Amino acid sequence: MSDVRTLHPTKAQDFWFSVLRWFDSWAGLENMKVQGPPKVDWLRSIPFIGVHGMCLGIIWVGWSWPAIAVATAFYFVRMFAITGWYHRYFSHRTFKTSRAVQFAFAVLGSSCAQRGPLWWASHHRHHHIASDTSDDVHSPRLGGFLWSHIGWFTSQTHFAPRLKAIADFVKYPELRFLDRFDGLVPTIAGFGMFGLGRLLEAYAPTLGTNGLQMLIWGFFVSTVVLLHGTCTINSLSHVYGSQRYATGDDSRNNFFLALITMGEGWHNNHHYYPASTRQGFYWWEIDVTYYCLKLMERLGLVWDIRDVPEYVRDGKSKQQSIAV
Repeated sequence: MSDVRTLHPTKAQDFWFSVLRWFDSWAGLENMKVQGPPKVDWLRSIPFIGVHGMCLGIIWVGWSWPAIAVATAFYFVRMFAITGWYHRYFSHRTFKTSRAVQFAFAVLGSSCAQRGPLWWASHHRHHHIASDTSDDVHSPRLGGFLWSHIGWFTSQTHFAPRLKAIADFVKYPELRFLDRFDGLVPTIAGFGMFGLGRLLEAYAPTLGTNGLQMLIWGFFVSTVVLLHGTCTINSLSHVYGSQRYATGDDSRNNFFLALITMGEGWHNNHHYYPASTRQGFYWWEIDVTYYCLKLMERLGLVWDIRDVPEYVRDGKSKQQSIAV
């Protein structure tokens, strides 16, 4: 499948493909438009908007400590799937693992509703090639904060995976399946949260939760907060923070963003040396994703984790930190 779309569908075909892609993200990719500046595909984005809208359900379902606890836990478990696997594994291959573990975390990452692993990693690889240049898909320098944060994600121009950029993983049919039907795992996760709430309502009624409450908090609220937490690295990490290294772009280190994204906030470090699994280069730079991966290494689930060499970390390109 080519990354370049040359055919132009009629308006009726374009409408049909936008709807069909709610269920099959690869439907009609050969007909996807590329002419003109990127813009939001509102029809294709209805499910995405709906996920946000469902968070308003907290008005009717109320809250409980168990629901908030599950939402928080599901946030961090899935953030690890994004940071450790969609990013540090699929995008940069900074460590190795088995095919079974690769698939397991691809499934967990798919539950985040941030599309499939091939789509996510291929666009991220392109971002590193073109960071903060005219070809960067989500640079706040060029498109502004809202576009870099979430607008680009809803653009028809960027719905297609860049398959040539991710050829090393396209060969796995299970990953192609997850990428093509990227709504399947989030749907299952939502039903799972509803079922968990019903079970707790039936067998532990003193906890004060139920199916709908767990669905709203455990899936929808957790998923939306997770999405925007992830997106801060595209937007805020290129605007606010400090620059230790001269990387030629606007990437910055931000302690607060490192906390909410389990280590991704050390973004200037990462752009300086993306081959490292560890993004918090110094001991005081908290990188929870790295700690979790080191634990998995001890368990034999991953191996060949790459640290940043000392000569690279303390190299001549290090410059005085510029606080913004």
